Amino acid sequence: MSAVFDFSPAAIAELARADAARALEEDVGGGDLTAALVDPKRRALARVLARESAVICGAPWAEAALRQVEPGAKIEWLVREGERCAADQVVLQVEGSARGLLTAERTALNFLQLLSAVATKTATYVEAVRGTRARIVDTRKTLPGLRLAQKYAVRTGGGTNHRIGLYDAVLIKENHIAAAGG
Repeated sequence: MSAVFDFSPAAIAELARADAARALEEDVGGGDLTAALVDPKRRALARVLARESAVICGAPWAEAALRQVEPGAKIEWLVREGERCAADQVVLQVEGSARGLLTAERTALNFLQLLSAVATKTATYVEAVRGTRARIVDTRKTLPGLRLAQKYAVRTGGGTNHRIGLYDAVLIKENHIAAAGG
């Protein structure tokens, strides 16, 4: 089944921008009270270290979060999107305003952790069925508001998208049969 969302780089960038804006609004609200205590002229270099081997996924979301708070940040990916990193490997370095990096940090990390976890688990299952005719296919059981991001992560991990929502395919389950009277 083909997906309705095109997953092109431009579409992913816009999706990531919108998701990051919504997440930052939820987290930062009227301002980061703790980061406001840091000298506004202070610069920082942050490194994201993978605690375990993973398929890195979520770079567009992490970058969108960082750029929305710290537009001038220098972002350097040491492990590219879709590549596997080793445990204790630095995957990303960011340089910019200490205030901005502190404010964007949790949102960027949340996206990177969630999407890398989905891609990594998917890649594990894809490897398990390699050499067979089986395909690893996703479901709609995603976090509210993050369906397309998680489906992107499944693709990054080598899986296949089944359907995006209720609107693009029919899937009859027991509860449908029961509700229809048998």
